[in-house]
Amino acid sequence: MDEAGFIAGDWGTSHLRLVLCNAHGDALDSRTGPGAAQTRGLDTGTQDAAARFTDTFASLTARWQASYGVLPAVLSGMVGSTIGWIQAPYVACPAEPGQIADACVAVRDGQVHIVPGLSCRNRFDAPDFLRGEETQILGALQLDAALRRGSQILCLPGTHTKWVVLEAGLVREFLTAPTGEVFALLRDHSVLVRNPLGPAAEIDADAFTDGLAHFNDAPHAQLLHRLFECRSRQLGGEITAAAAEAYLSGLLIASDVHGALRLLSDSIAAPVVLVGAPPLTRLYASALGANGCEALEMDGDQASLAGLTYVQQRLSQTVIVHGV
Repeated sequence: MDEAGFIAGDWGTSHLRLVLCNAHGDALDSRTGPGAAQTRGLDTGTQDAAARFTDTFASLTARWQASYGVLPAVLSGMVGSTIGWIQAPYVACPAEPGQIADACVAVRDGQVHIVPGLSCRNRFDAPDFLRGEETQILGALQLDAALRRGSQILCLPGTHTKWVVLEAGLVREFLTAPTGEVFALLRDHSVLVRNPLGPAAEIDADAFTDGLAHFNDAPHAQLLHRLFECRSRQLGGEITAAAAEAYLSGLLIASDVHGALRLLSDSIAAPVVLVGAPPLTRLYASALGANGCEALEMDGDQASLAGLTYVQQRLSQTVIVHGV
């Protein structure tokens, strides 16, 4: 059996996933647990909240620690936010991968390191932030050496989709589009989609494609002037209630992709690399293709694990303990 080397963790708002890895980052075992919001609970005191995270981590990793001894851990996500274990400050862009790893904040006497998020001023001269996605960016750079050369665009679709500009392996800037959040709000709390299918349902591919196509017929129109079509096309008998959810997804993703391509056109000299859950990256690949843009897909879980492995390997060479 492979010898365990470290523990990698994605501790988001709603979910925690811990992976026992060997020194090369190969997964040996995994555990799941409560997200940062549930772990913190209603406690407002910093010490009480930290104790909850300490206890949760210790409980979930006890079997691994008993088998292999004290193992270092690298965690990313909302565990490093104001609702997390300890706040890991944002690293300002442009940022080199090594800068991100070196800015980790340590807890449990240096046994656990928490990866910081990133900040920038985006193309609208507005502050922008990400936390958790930085490990996928780091992992993508490790998995595809071509991303370390020239100008590259990463798209990390999700609740808050991130469009990331890389320059010679540096994270130069990024832009956030809350596409997934807007989709969920309109699906669950508006009259546009009266019979939401739920997050696990199979999307209607034809209705999604129609949403893309109809948006691209008039891409300069305001999205607000198109959204009611999800309802009106049902009333007119053009789409079914079951298809309205996919049509809404097509409109929103088409708008996201079209806007990002226009805004970042000076940086797109290669295929856009999509990093995320395969069902979602496939939808974005379709939208990019409809705009004549080639896309490459990369599994988000693999990228995240590769990024956490990179951080652990760098920390193992020079361990710098920050915080508590």
